[in-house]
Amino acid sequence: MRIWRFSKMVLACVLVAACSASAVEPNAAVKATTGLKVSQSWDGTTLQYPKGDAEITGMQIEIAPGGSTGWHLHTVPSFGVVLSGTLEVQLKDGRVKRLQAGDMLAEVVNTLHNGRAVGDAPVKLVVFYAGVKGQILTHKEEVSQAVMQTTGSGAH
Repeated sequence: MRIWRFSKMVLACVLVAACSASAVEPNAAVKATTGLKVSQSWDGTTLQYPKGDAEITGMQIEIAPGGSTGWHLHTVPSFGVVLSGTLEVQLKDGRVKRLQAGDMLAEVVNTLHNGRAVGDAPVKLVVFYAGVKGQILTHKEEVSQAVMQTTGSGAH
């Protein structure tokens, strides 16, 4: 329950941070700090929103110590905040990104990757997907290969 309340607080912070500084009037009770403002995912690929009726999905994800997500990809932009633990994200080409509690990132799009909890603590994170109504957000590796072939995506 405490994690859910913290997640709501993180969501509020992300939404406030997403606004430009002029959109939030600073005062003694409100402090807005931009934690993430990017036009590319962490692998350098330019982010593009999908066409269609927008649907934003927010998920809380927990990975057990030593556990992993398995190789998968997202066909829509997604943005995450690590709440606790150490997350290591690896691409098929060997590149690795390590994230600690409080770190934010724009996830890779149409690129196979695997997230792994490093250390003795679980990883808890919140991820927001900028998709379209009815679109599948995550494809496992086997399905991803078929998706890439039919869409012509250049996923790694």
